[in-house]
Amino acid sequence: MEADELLVLVAGGDQKAFEELYGLVSGPVFGLVRRVVRDPAQSEEVAQEVLLELWRSAARFDPGRGSALSWILTLAHRRAVDRVRSARAAGEREQREARRAHHPAFDQVTEEVEAGLEREWVRRCLDRLTDLQRQSVTLAYYDGYTYREVAERLSLPLGTVKTRMRDGLTQLRKCLGGVA
Repeated sequence: MEADELLVLVAGGDQKAFEELYGLVSGPVFGLVRRVVRDPAQSEEVAQEVLLELWRSAARFDPGRGSALSWILTLAHRRAVDRVRSARAAGEREQREARRAHHPAFDQVTEEVEAGLEREWVRRCLDRLTDLQRQSVTLAYYDGYTYREVAERLSLPLGTVKTRMRDGLTQLRKCLGGVA
């Protein structure tokens, strides 16, 4: 089923349609958010907020004004930009406060070490995937390609890519369970 059809069903409260829509759009949403927000943890949080908003506001979708994917990606882009602006404003407030208090607002060394450990953990988990799973996940989540674009880039059927993505994400979720 296409995203447009699924979104109409989601507007009616169909949870199964939402699950299918989630699988269809979560990769492109995360990829777009990741490009705007840059921080992986923040990007994941914003993507989840967008998908929750999608469930709550699906009835606002007007098929006459464009495709469901465009509408969803517009929601994602707006939310990501809001997060960047909010983070920037919060950062500026912290900097002003730090200048007033004459000490740093956070421990930069600790932050860098934690970020490095998280990156290493994700790398290890990605290394546990098959080549096709890793390529599919990387193209969708880090490069922002849609499932269809991933299939085209890898010269594979769309169904194969979706299956590998689902299997790969399931393995990543299990592997990262100790970190998340």
